[in-house]
Amino acid sequence: MAFLNFYDAQENINYQKPSAEILKLADYERPPSVLMNSKKDWVVFTYRPTYKTLEDLSQNEMKLGGLRINPVTNISSSMIYSNNLKIRKLHDKNEIQVKNLPSHSKIAYISFSPDEKKLAFTNTTAKGVELWVVDMETASAQKITADNLNANLGMPYLWNNDSQSFLIRTLPQNRAALINADEDLPTGPIVSTADGKVSQNRTYQDLLKNPQDEKNFETLTASEIYNVNLTGNLKKLKDQDMYAGLSLSPDGKYLLATIIKKPFSYIVPLSRFPSTTMVYDMNGNTVKTVNDVPLNEIMPKGFSSVRTGKREMTWRSDAPATLTYAEALDGGDQSKTAEYRDEVFTWEAPFTAAPKSFFKTKQRYKDVVWTNDHYAIVSEGWYDTRNTKSYLLDLNNGESKVFDDRNYQDVYSDPGHFNTTKNQYGKSVVDMKGGKAYLIGDGFTKDGQHPFIDEMDIKSLKKKRLYTSDLKNAKEGIVDILNPSRGEILTTQQSPSQYPNYFKKNIKSNKAEAVTNFANPFESIKDVYKEVITYKRNDGVTLTGTLYLPANYDRKAKKEKLPLLIWAYPREYKDKDTAGQSTQNDNDFTFPTYGSFVYWTAKGYAVLDNAAFPIVGEGKTEPNDTFIPQLVANAAAAIDAVDHLGYIDRKKVAVGGHSYGAFMTANLLTHSNLFACGIARSGAYNRTLTPFGFQSEQRNYWDVPEIYNTMSPFMHADKMKTPLLLIHGDADNNPGTFTLQTERYFQALKNLGAPVKMVLLPKEAHSYQAKENILHVLWEQDQFLEKCLKK
Repeated sequence: MAFLNFYDAQENINYQKPSAEILKLADYERPPSVLMNSKKDWVVFTYRPTYKTLEDLSQNEMKLGGLRINPVTNISSSMIYSNNLKIRKLHDKNEIQVKNLPSHSKIAYISFSPDEKKLAFTNTTAKGVELWVVDMETASAQKITADNLNANLGMPYLWNNDSQSFLIRTLPQNRAALINADEDLPTGPIVSTADGKVSQNRTYQDLLKNPQDEKNFETLTASEIYNVNLTGNLKKLKDQDMYAGLSLSPDGKYLLATIIKKPFSYIVPLSRFPSTTMVYDMNGNTVKTVNDVPLNEIMPKGFSSVRTGKREMTWRSDAPATLTYAEALDGGDQSKTAEYRDEVFTWEAPFTAAPKSFFKTKQRYKDVVWTNDHYAIVSEGWYDTRNTKSYLLDLNNGESKVFDDRNYQDVYSDPGHFNTTKNQYGKSVVDMKGGKAYLIGDGFTKDGQHPFIDEMDIKSLKKKRLYTSDLKNAKEGIVDILNPSRGEILTTQQSPSQYPNYFKKNIKSNKAEAVTNFANPFESIKDVYKEVITYKRNDGVTLTGTLYLPANYDRKAKKEKLPLLIWAYPREYKDKDTAGQSTQNDNDFTFPTYGSFVYWTAKGYAVLDNAAFPIVGEGKTEPNDTFIPQLVANAAAAIDAVDHLGYIDRKKVAVGGHSYGAFMTANLLTHSNLFACGIARSGAYNRTLTPFGFQSEQRNYWDVPEIYNTMSPFMHADKMKTPLLLIHGDADNNPGTFTLQTERYFQALKNLGAPVKMVLLPKEAHSYQAKENILHVLWEQDQFLEKCLKK
């Protein structure tokens, strides 16, 4: 077979760049991101490079307890930095460059002050993380602290309510030296034990592995808490400890702090380590220990199962200093029968009185959202049925009414989200005035997308439609309601060739004023034909995909039959109706990324992007019970649909996907003859290596070994004879998709005579970031597709 000549036993090549048509699209200048304050009177533009570099990915890194951190700078090694800031008033026309920014800025963790007159951010130097503040009126930045903040556990600062000072986490003054495990001789073996209890733990990455890891984890997560004002004056609040989470009460008088404790675990990440949650006053005095959580290595089976004890503990946003939390009434075990699953409590500072029962949920508690009136919104859900319920609770009399009860995958019935405002504490709450609240919806329907605004009467729960978007040849997204009485809203608008931009609009006059004016960075494909097509699977399930055709293709004559590239990702559903719903829009901006095949429209290919690949399991049947036949049926329907339109040569069809899409690709090439080749990136191919569940599978291997084996392409490697390009980051951090999955699958395929090529990307995690690697991936894919489909 001539195709096999494409694959040498081993190729040692330098980084390559894709062909000019693709490189022109991939090597672009990223437009800035937009951040606005709650009043929507200030606009912040954050600029960053389009890609990271391989040098960025080659920094020092430690992988501990589920973290990936730089032990020199003490911040996540995967942090994406901005390198410039510009600001402007919403009504002004020109951006203002922020002055006095740090040289070679590496900006992260941006936030407005409570009074929204200042903007804080961190800057990462060669030695660590420092805190900076921008005065919005003068557009001038100043450094507040030295580069000694500890951001290894996330955001290292909190604004105090006075907007003049912060709480910060700093490195301990007497920090222990890190241990180099490669240099130290072991003092004994690593021993783990099990006590006979049944648990369902997934295959996590970057876990602690030995006593040296434990000591380094403790060193890197320990910090001290200080109060610092805008002039840089420091006052210590708390001594060294492993502070995993900090939050201030709405009135600013209390600090809620979660502290990681020992013993650590080698089988679960830090989120399941023991912890104690404390409340302190602003002098650092202990007010109350409000929670103690033991090591959580034992979990009941099922996605609706939770740990026992207090969980989801947060400050109530409509009260000065009251905590809310939930506790399981069923032992956290979804398999147990229970009238009520969870009980929600409130607990008012200074916590001398007992917590008060607030609400009981019949399904698993999701959250509670507070309002600027005497109401709260409590939500619950249950994975097995995909049901979600939301209750409007009157805090005066305790009465509750259900206003949303549906399958949460049913996007056509989604009522939208409530419009919010800031209350007297500066906290975000649902805006309720005069007995009315406002809902903003995405507006997906069987007839297309029509975003909307509804006014809901709080007493009757009746809704009145105030606005429905009906832009022609463009898509509108509703960002915020600026002034309900005047009909002023903030929107985004986009089309296939118009980059998404912000607009201030009046829904009464229907006049819109541009707030931003970002140009299309992908002009070379602005004339590509784009259409969302709808078709049926052989069992009647409605499917959709976004079809792209080259700009110069004659759709009427259809003389040339194009090669087709399909990019997809399987998703699980509990019924055929929701599986057949679509969230695709003809008027979405055409944004080519390495995560799709859209680039190849510039090379003369037809592309079916985001092709629907639903896997349905109705009633007591689980989706994965019939995974393979449904997968093949989805693919056959997609090819038939595009072929019926007369555009393609169905003998020249390729399929590709990332992660679970890679798993899909390998299975399609193994169990069908529909494709000429496939591209599988960062996937998992042997499900026995993820024996306690994967994706949306709750059952373990020993429950349904036949499902795990049938779904594993590795187990059927002898059947796979279709050309396959395997790509994987050699530092994958995603649970289950270890780089080993691709290495072992490649070895099996190669030894069994399959035409296969494997590319491992240095330093890359589950999502690729370095420019060198991304451009090389595009080159590999381009070479592969040209070889398989055109030559």
